Amino acid sequence: MSPKLKKLIKSQEIDSAVQRLASEISMDYRGKNPLLIGILKGSFIFMADLVRRLDMPLEVDFVRLSSYGSGTESSGKIRMLGRLSRPVEGRHIIVVEDIVDTGLTVDYLIRYIRRKNPASAVLCALTEKPTRRKVDVKIDYLGFTVPDKFIVGYGIDWNERYRNLPDICYIE
Repeated sequence: MSPKLKKLIKSQEIDSAVQRLASEISMDYRGKNPLLIGILKGSFIFMADLVRRLDMPLEVDFVRLSSYGSGTESSGKIRMLGRLSRPVEGRHIIVVEDIVDTGLTVDYLIRYIRRKNPASAVLCALTEKPTRRKVDVKIDYLGFTVPDKFIVGYGIDWNERYRNLPDICYIE
């Protein structure tokens, strides 16, 4: 039996937020050729839409991290399942994430990147759930703050399902 899904953020609202974030990043990084690092798998749809709207030279890389497994609660143990293929030393880094929940995953990656001496390292997140935060994470570019519900859609999954939904929904 499939869970009941309720729409939280419509695709048109997501599109507007992605355009706003791209405009802010384009202004802030004009002439800097940043390296955008997407956290797989959840960020891939958001990142694809974001980079198509960025009006500047840029490079893209991905890393795969996991703290969920097949449940709906973070295990708290971060595993790096893939390494960066581009050097970050001296580069302006923009980490792109689908959701900042506990903050543990993105905190792990930002600390990893900062040990490699980038020129700068910032975070762009489509969504955040501040009520679940376990570590303080600065989100430099944010699309939406969402309630403490398990969300899916627009790349965000539940047990590898629902990534393809155009809207962001929550599981009732």
